[in-house]
Amino acid sequence: MISPATTAAAGPPDTDVPSAPPFAVRVTRWILAAGGGIGLLAALTLTIEKINLLVDPGYRPSCSINPILSCGSVMTTPQAAAFGFPNPLIGVVGFSVVTTVGVLLLAGVRLPRWWWLGLQAGATFGVVFVHWLIYQSLYRIGALCPYCMIVWVVTIAIFWYVSLYNLHHRHLPAPPGATVLVRLHTVGVTGWYIVILVLIGEQFWFYWRTLLA
Repeated sequence: MISPATTAAAGPPDTDVPSAPPFAVRVTRWILAAGGGIGLLAALTLTIEKINLLVDPGYRPSCSINPILSCGSVMTTPQAAAFGFPNPLIGVVGFSVVTTVGVLLLAGVRLPRWWWLGLQAGATFGVVFVHWLIYQSLYRIGALCPYCMIVWVVTIAIFWYVSLYNLHHRHLPAPPGATVLVRLHTVGVTGWYIVILVLIGEQFWFYWRTLLA
């Protein structure tokens, strides 16, 4: 039995020990490592397919499945080289950095605030660029690249969880309701994906309904 004297000697409980961060913050390292790795693989595959297409204009990319799901239709457009070189090269560089950061975090490395702000800037550029590509694919090109869509998915997830991490740690000014976003993190990103799926379904419904007939 612990006597009152022993309790008094032990002193009051340590109230300075920080509570465990929310799951949305703890999972960020896994999102970066896994999402970055998946995105890197997709970007490398797109780069190889682009090289094959340049070597042989008659080459049929492995992700050209039907008139809508057709990487070849997307790769040959000006939008596929928005900055004067193939877009997948941006992904190769960007996802390499993201994967490295995720692995460092999994290894227990603590990164400074300026690094997180730099990662936020990169993730923001990536998610804006991805949505420009989504618009171009849906309403200008009229075709979808499956490997590109994998990049869309992981880029959105990386941006979302990096933003939640920075909001939680006050690396960014936290708007009202930021804690709700962190707590209900899956709701926001799931809703984001659903909106994109609805847009894809609506834009290409003329084709999807032929598959259901």
